[in-house]
Amino acid sequence: MAFVIFLLIVAFTGRSWVPYPGDAGFTTHVEIRLQGPTRDNLFGTDEYGRDIFTRTVWATQTSLIAGAVIVLVGGLIGVVLGGIAGYFGGRVNEVIMRITDIMLTMPGIFLALAITAALGPSILHAMMALSIMWWPGYCRLVQAQVLSIREEDYVEAARCIGASRPRIIFSHILPNCLSAIMVKASMDFGFAVLNLAALGFIGVGAQPPVPEWGAMISKGREFLPYGWWYSTFPGLAMFLTVFGFNMLGDGLRDIFDPRARR
Repeated sequence: MAFVIFLLIVAFTGRSWVPYPGDAGFTTHVEIRLQGPTRDNLFGTDEYGRDIFTRTVWATQTSLIAGAVIVLVGGLIGVVLGGIAGYFGGRVNEVIMRITDIMLTMPGIFLALAITAALGPSILHAMMALSIMWWPGYCRLVQAQVLSIREEDYVEAARCIGASRPRIIFSHILPNCLSAIMVKASMDFGFAVLNLAALGFIGVGAQPPVPEWGAMISKGREFLPYGWWYSTFPGLAMFLTVFGFNMLGDGLRDIFDPRARR
């Protein structure tokens, strides 16, 4: 939790204290191109002489906002569909879950790649594509939760007093699935950032000059023999972000499900 809070602070304040904010755009300093880490450029410079520390910090906000949007949009779609499928059952459940099964059988990153290729490379299209591939996991999780919860006494009591089906689903059932959803969302966040970086790495995510970890790592491959810092520091930032959110998800699972600790 402490590390995730640190990341959020860096993401949302970093653009005000980075040493060379202009380097996040088209500014160039060819006289110091591909210079190693120094006191003035903590993470070295890229092929245009731009400060990699500035660009890595700048990319933190891009990645965290994009990850949050992917998880929120995908989670919202999956939770709503899973809640409807689990509560109504029958043909409604069959139709929704067969569509979910079809989506789950598709390799997610290839589906996202196909969507971004069709729409055109951009960070917005990458977010849309990843949101589309993210909802089936939530749908499957929530449907299983709702199937067990819908027979509880408090749900029967709500039916007896005449509560409408939407009210039963959204006011009584889904709030009791919240702990499982929160655990999955916290663990998915890191993987959303990782998949966004993967799309950036192959050139269909964020486009220059927008700083983005995957695109920076991809570009840095060209200079690895004599510019190791170019790919290393954005890669470490991405690794620590994914690791931090995975640890947070593990911790939340232990809190919400004490049986998991045993």
